[in-house]
Amino acid sequence: MTGEGAAAGSNARHPVLVTGGAGFIGANLVRLLLERGYPVTVLDNLTAGRRRYVSNLPVKLVEGDILDSELLARLVPGHGRVVHLAAQTGVPASLADPRRDCEVNVVGTLNLLEAARCSGQSVRFVFASSNAPLGRQQPPATEDKAPLPISPYGASKLAGEAYCLAYHGSWGLGTVALRFGNAYGPFSAHKNSVVAKFFKGVLETNRITIEGGGQQTRDFIHADDLCRAIVLALESEVGGEVFQIATGVETSIAQLAAAVERIVGSKPATEHAPGRQGDIQRNYSLIAKARQALGWQPEVDLATGLAETFRWFLAQPASLGGRTQATPESHP
Repeated sequence: MTGEGAAAGSNARHPVLVTGGAGFIGANLVRLLLERGYPVTVLDNLTAGRRRYVSNLPVKLVEGDILDSELLARLVPGHGRVVHLAAQTGVPASLADPRRDCEVNVVGTLNLLEAARCSGQSVRFVFASSNAPLGRQQPPATEDKAPLPISPYGASKLAGEAYCLAYHGSWGLGTVALRFGNAYGPFSAHKNSVVAKFFKGVLETNRITIEGGGQQTRDFIHADDLCRAIVLALESEVGGEVFQIATGVETSIAQLAAAVERIVGSKPATEHAPGRQGDIQRNYSLIAKARQALGWQPEVDLATGLAETFRWFLAQPASLGGRTQATPESHP
């Protein structure tokens, strides 16, 4: 056996610590890890994550912060696998408070790496990054292009990647940094990412707001594909590497809006807002390295993934970004 099937069995009993595990990607990842037989501990300060996303799952939930180095020193030992998702996410918040962005994304990552290094055991460590470190580079995004960040968020994620590489080079820690494409999927009701905003806008006001002209492009990847990549990185023996995890498909925001219209079966009112400072205008990735080294490739096409995501939003109460009562056919 090769790829995902071969890897799933041998490491299935290693406890996994997921920071930010009550958030969007975390809620999806925790479910996949449990399906594969992993004991899971979730560390989340619940400022962005939602307790309800994991409250009914057989996981240990620790309410705490990655800036608490003493907590991490107690918590990391006993976890042979660490997935570091907790972060200050996104460009706008980093522009509003770059110091806080640095503290969470750089110091928080360093705290976790140091706890792993001092744990007295061999730890596999997967770090969630993005294409923001590449910044001014022209697409497609690849692992060998020099990072040229244009926002504090991009700079802080680049620093996190660098610390992961340094801890592998200096102490042999099994670190892997995954540069996620633009993720979407279930458990994203609290997010301000574009897919979540479009679906919430449709359900709340029957309106879509496009920031900028709509010609800026992104590489949209479903949470299921991201989570499979994370698990494969955990189960691999690769260390000290960075991987692009996306689809390789470039989609404009205007094309996304049209796809959302097809999914919802109506034509919401569309308005434009000013573009965001520090935003990358074109963005998509080449994923040959992840295919070769991790045996991973995306499986969920955009139309299928958007339809599934919209069904999830429909099934949520209005207070959580959905409808007060979903129609019977709207349940996933």
